[in-house]
Amino acid sequence: MQAGELTMSSRNDDLDLDMVYLFLSRETPWARDMPRATFERAVAGSLCFGGFVDGKQIAFARLVTDEATFAYLCDVFVLPAYRGRGYASTLMKHIFASPSLATLRRIVLVTTDAHHVYAPHGFTSLENPERYMELHRPDVYKVAG
Repeated sequence: MQAGELTMSSRNDDLDLDMVYLFLSRETPWARDMPRATFERAVAGSLCFGGFVDGKQIAFARLVTDEATFAYLCDVFVLPAYRGRGYASTLMKHIFASPSLATLRRIVLVTTDAHHVYAPHGFTSLENPERYMELHRPDVYKVAG
């Protein structure tokens, strides 16, 4: 099956935020059960990209960034029916060519199994992982009983 051409938008008004929210909150381990209000705040405070084939959004990525020095790339996905066609790579190329991101000093991400997607775009393991710390709250999306 030939892949349709992927077009991009970083305008939140163009994004199918209902689809993105449903996919993230139901299908991903990192955002499962995220409240809709949390998702909306995250989108409002981020630079988001959508990938579209034949007018349908099939991919998404979000960057938390100051658009000057640093970005955290997160919530990246291509819908399962569209995987294996190079769309993730096309999305990454578009994102990193964006004028507000092309000159950032550092972009970081966390992935459990998609290293092969990011390595061709220059991502490597942390050079000094001992410098990085985190405050991880894995149960923050669970409703208190």
